[in-house]
Amino acid sequence: MKKTGLLLIALLLSLTGFAQNTQRLYETVEGGIPYRIPAIATCQDGTLIAVADYRYCGSDIGYGAVDLHYRLSEDNGQTWGTERILADGTGNEDDVKQPGTAWRYAFGDCAIVADRESPEVVVLCVGGKTVYTRATRQNPNRVVLFRSHDNGRSWDKGTELTDQIYSIFDNRKEGPVQSLFVGSGKIHQSRYVKVGQYYRLYIALCTLSGNFVLYSDDLGQTWKLLGDIDHSPARDGDEPKCEELPDGSVILSSRYTGRLFNIFTFTNAERGEGSWDLRAKALDMKNIQNACNGEIVLLPVVRKMDGKKVWIALQSVPFGPNRTNVGFYYHELLAEHEGAALFAYKWKRGLQVSSQSSAYSTYTMQKDGRIGFLWEEGPTGYNIDYRALTVEEITCGEYQYK
Repeated sequence: MKKTGLLLIALLLSLTGFAQNTQRLYETVEGGIPYRIPAIATCQDGTLIAVADYRYCGSDIGYGAVDLHYRLSEDNGQTWGTERILADGTGNEDDVKQPGTAWRYAFGDCAIVADRESPEVVVLCVGGKTVYTRATRQNPNRVVLFRSHDNGRSWDKGTELTDQIYSIFDNRKEGPVQSLFVGSGKIHQSRYVKVGQYYRLYIALCTLSGNFVLYSDDLGQTWKLLGDIDHSPARDGDEPKCEELPDGSVILSSRYTGRLFNIFTFTNAERGEGSWDLRAKALDMKNIQNACNGEIVLLPVVRKMDGKKVWIALQSVPFGPNRTNVGFYYHELLAEHEGAALFAYKWKRGLQVSSQSSAYSTYTMQKDGRIGFLWEEGPTGYNIDYRALTVEEITCGEYQYK
């Protein structure tokens, strides 16, 4: 009986993720300056870069000074280097008064991608001092790009992309988009579409008019829209992410009470032509009782029961209630192309990583075949924790990474 009890405890610890090997990369001390909004990427040489907001003002962009901080790991997350500044806002109120310098005031909500064929790394973030919900086309939530040419070891001073991005929507029938930002965490780089020097990038926008998806074929310098400016693929969506089906179709995954999904199917991928499906709700996540940012990825795996090679999607969210108990759902694809309704169907609950207050999460595929998971963890609101996970752990032993 005693042996059986110990085995049961070990199994429960494994299933709920209460294992060792979790590292605290950014610690929020009670009463101190808080960290928030994790982002992580794997560089071409295998270096991991983990980014977070350092919120001097204690809140979101728009309420005061915020910087982006980062740390690097060169050994698949076993050890991490010194905390450094990636984007250093001026915090100067005089900058806010001038259109040409307002974007430099503060930087936060990082979205990141490392090019798979070069040492270049790209970050898109929010800049300036405008609250998202109060922004207008004349005083917008600003969009800023930062670039590294050496696998994240050094960074340029940033480039403002605000007018370029907003102008895409200026001729909408409903009028211009008044406020937007890129969903934080992972910028998706295509596995299939390469036009020119780089594989394509996809970003998902959160706007006051719903979600939209943009793509770039020059590693973030210029952006174009997937679909129609007058029709959002998720009008009721919030903070979103992008991924791809095995046939190259683009997945939109959007924050909701649970998750919303939509699929863009190409008629001509090189020219970005195609159409969106009807957005669908993931009913298996409807009871988590929170709306919170998470991450999505598709992976080729082996189903251990019969050795069959399949694709699965992983989606991280807080299991709830509210923003607590961050973990994973997973979905096995039935075909290389699934419509939105089928993709939203039949998600299973997998590994629970946190057992307390926890919120935003993101992850990257490391060079060692493990998933580098980065998330906001309590009890203070929030610390930024890291843990390397296997597909077997996440799916409770059902799949292994191919």
